[in-house]
Amino acid sequence: MESLRQQLLKVRIMPVLIVQSEEEALSVCDALAAGGIHAVEITLRTAAALDAIRTVKRERPEFCVAAGTVRSVLDMEKVATAGVDFAVSPGFSPALSQAASELGLDFLPGVSTPSEIIQGSECGHQCFKLFPAEAVGGVPLLKALASPFSGVEFCPTGGIGPHNYRDYLALPNVLCIGGSWMVDPALIRAQNWARIEELSRECMSGAQLA
Repeated sequence: MESLRQQLLKVRIMPVLIVQSEEEALSVCDALAAGGIHAVEITLRTAAALDAIRTVKRERPEFCVAAGTVRSVLDMEKVATAGVDFAVSPGFSPALSQAASELGLDFLPGVSTPSEIIQGSECGHQCFKLFPAEAVGGVPLLKALASPFSGVEFCPTGGIGPHNYRDYLALPNVLCIGGSWMVDPALIRAQNWARIEELSRECMSGAQLA
């Protein structure tokens, strides 16, 4: 099994997805794959999320599927049962970290301050989600964190789009970025799979240049 770091480094672009049904999740993933993206973070923000995670893992086994917006130990238990590759939280808590460890589930905790990074490191984490990335300092913050937190790496998410994602990917302490512009809810409602495919292809082309 690949380590969390290896998974993130391979992914580079992690679409952050809010889904309303299992069928919708499969259609979005097919459009992403057609554009060269084989990873998705399905957030626990709808009643359909857990079933969508199970379905994508079963029907599209080549996909790296993360569960996002994991906020409680119960959430962690549910996504582990659903078979996700790793869990993602918007914040950090020792309880979430311990639950993931006991479940044998890779966990990407969210941080926004040096103190949270230290707390997470004390629990054994070296990879973090910087959230909300743009609001808490973005690229300048990540550059400032590089020296005092040597060896710590990030997946920044929040406020990242086609205008700035390459700036993030160019940083040596960034493994991948999370974003939702290629899976915009308006495109999904319109079932504009061709546009999602096009945006995905553009993302991957840009990532190779970063």
